Amino acid sequence: MQKMEYKFWFVVGSQFLYGPETLAQVEKDCRTMVDSMNQSGNLPFPVIYKEIIKTNETAVQVIKEANYDDSCAGIITFCHTFSPSKLWINGLNLLQKPWLHFHTQFNRTIPNEEIDMDYMNLHQSAHGDREHGFIGARMRSPRKVVTGYWQDDDVQQSIGSWMRAAAGVQESRNLRVMRFGDNMRSVAVTEGDKVEAQIKFGWQVNTWPVGELAEQIAAVNDAEVDALLREYEEKYTIATSDLESIRYQAREEIAIKQMLDREGCTAYSNTFEDLYGMRQLPGLASQRLMEQGYGYGGEGDWKVAAMTRICKVIGSGMSGGTTFMEDYTYDLTRGKELSLGSHMLEVCPSVALEKPRIEVHPLGIGGKEPPARLVFEGHPGNAVVACLIDMGGRFRLLVQDIECIQPTQSMPNLPVARVMWKPMPDLKTGAKCWIIAGGAHHTTLSYDVTADQLRDFARMMEMEFVHITKDTVPEELEEKLLLSDYVWRARLK
Repeated sequence: MQKMEYKFWFVVGSQFLYGPETLAQVEKDCRTMVDSMNQSGNLPFPVIYKEIIKTNETAVQVIKEANYDDSCAGIITFCHTFSPSKLWINGLNLLQKPWLHFHTQFNRTIPNEEIDMDYMNLHQSAHGDREHGFIGARMRSPRKVVTGYWQDDDVQQSIGSWMRAAAGVQESRNLRVMRFGDNMRSVAVTEGDKVEAQIKFGWQVNTWPVGELAEQIAAVNDAEVDALLREYEEKYTIATSDLESIRYQAREEIAIKQMLDREGCTAYSNTFEDLYGMRQLPGLASQRLMEQGYGYGGEGDWKVAAMTRICKVIGSGMSGGTTFMEDYTYDLTRGKELSLGSHMLEVCPSVALEKPRIEVHPLGIGGKEPPARLVFEGHPGNAVVACLIDMGGRFRLLVQDIECIQPTQSMPNLPVARVMWKPMPDLKTGAKCWIIAGGAHHTTLSYDVTADQLRDFARMMEMEFVHITKDTVPEELEEKLLLSDYVWRARLK
């Protein structure tokens, strides 16, 4: 993945009432805060001190600049003094970037001997931010609120977590998904309103002919394949003598990447029901492209392809891994119920426990040659599975907490990558909640992205968010979903 050069603007609230000396001190303090936070190592992107908002005109100008600066991924506001928030209304009405309301103060403690009215006038965030909070609530503006002392690691980490979600929003608004073929025939959940997705999220989802991909594969030269094969030999264990299958997957990887990059696409989908002119369904090729940061969705599922790319952006630079995933089968041993996630071929090696093996096996579906694929087990750890659902007129982002474990069985005859996990709160309850909420069998599984980050993402996108946790009760969830349905239907009228 290319390094993203996003920045976040630190916009401060004050007013002329306190005089130039106070305003100069406000700027000095805020620059100190910004410099310190940037040096902390807790933020994935830099914060840029921008402006003190003292007039309606300044608020409008700053927000306009933020909207049209592609490098600005969001604004962070802080009211050092009291800032009459009617000054912000016209600006906030124009805001098209994510907003974090940071409620802190410059000094950690109250200085017993130094506190006087001048000090009180300068350090007024305790009520300045409440004024600011009211106008955000009154305008019903989607925003993240972070509270606490600005030098504390947990506070900075909360800001950093939100920054990652905001970067996902920036990616979403520029995301292009390449579809090779249509959805798998007669499958409902992989369908969706692509026009509404572009209106809501900015995604451009379009189709390219599979025959064009076949021509691109045929045009790949042997030197390119040889170079990629050397990379395979360095990164993976070659556990097959069928090198021709591996070479063909290399051709597919090169060809798909060429088409994606040519069209500015960072995610794609395909289906085994449309492989016109191709010898194999991309297996190793798709796994490799996901490992490089591209989003992928099987059976034509463009929604999960886009979400996988967005989650890879949110988790960029982290080491846990993110992958396209599918619930495949269960272990229903009483009291030890587990889910086995996999797919025919396409699980990203970023989640592998050990060095993946390249193997070649018949697919048993699609009627093509046996494809090469990476085989491995996912590593243990806490993770989430996320699913974007088209509810008709709106989208729902469904997220479930899971605990991934090392598989309890070796499964020597299962020639695919797999991850085993315990869904929260347990398999029986979690599966019931997932089905009640309309969750699909395709998900994005991530060890790096948290449910809170996806909640932030949904809030920024003004989208319904449903979270299944260790404390979720099916009956209570059903009632919440019913109320949520009424609320969201009313919002759409």
